[in-house]
Amino acid sequence: MAGHAVLTAHHAEDCVIDQRWESYTEGDHAVWGTLFDRQLRTLKGHVCQEYLDGLSRLGIDASGVPDFRRMNERLRAATGWEVVAVPGLIPSRPFFEMLASRRFPAGTFIRSREQLDYLEEPDIFHDVFGHVPLLTDPAYADYMAEYGRIGLEAMERKGVKYLARLNWYTIEFGLIRKPEGVKIYGAGICSSFGEARYVVEDPSANWLGFEAERVLRTGYYIDDLQASYFVIDRFEDLFELLRGTDFPALYDRVRAQPELSPFRIEPEDEVIRRGTGDYWRSFPEAKARLK
Repeated sequence: MAGHAVLTAHHAEDCVIDQRWESYTEGDHAVWGTLFDRQLRTLKGHVCQEYLDGLSRLGIDASGVPDFRRMNERLRAATGWEVVAVPGLIPSRPFFEMLASRRFPAGTFIRSREQLDYLEEPDIFHDVFGHVPLLTDPAYADYMAEYGRIGLEAMERKGVKYLARLNWYTIEFGLIRKPEGVKIYGAGICSSFGEARYVVEDPSANWLGFEAERVLRTGYYIDDLQASYFVIDRFEDLFELLRGTDFPALYDRVRAQPELSPFRIEPEDEVIRRGTGDYWRSFPEAKARLK
């Protein structure tokens, strides 16, 4: 399937394709609707309001796969971002180039009904339902664009591994502290039925206060539920982190220290919730898959 291809293109423009929205079948639109309704029920009361506002503002709903052309009119008006179609996973350089120019790459294929609960590669539901709504929030939109710029610099400083961890623990699996409690904002939680239910219903995972060096030192694994989540206070804090940090120096400092595990709470961690560990204690082999 084209959506599973890993491109070897070196520049952003080499990766862009036409979404061909007219080619989606009734079955494709029905799968989107099923996924949408199920996720929204799971997330209700547990996802940040900025995310819900973004869904509404962009007109993303259960009626079917969004048409990028229509969605982009609203997204550009909100924060100057747009979604561009790509055929699958793309290399780091074009990915960072796109983000730095406020273009979010999204796959065009949608999973089958037999793959509702798990898909190895990100599809259009993960990319659009998970990531795009928060791009209507100015502070988060600025963070994503700055992340792209820092990413291009990281390629010259051998820092991509560490920025991947920042991406993992914020953009994909981040939580945010609100007056009414800790809420979900990471796309990997928003778009995953299993991960969202785990965050909402299972007390196994640790919730730790976000600290940049801790995050960049912490490994992660991609094929199971998370052992720890990091909690930010404001989206503005993430943007200010990128603008105010000497990343080459940070990479050198992190590289010289031992890597940290998401399975362990460190003495200096701010512990917002100490997880029971019941889920992942049964899977010791997960520790060998850390990245």
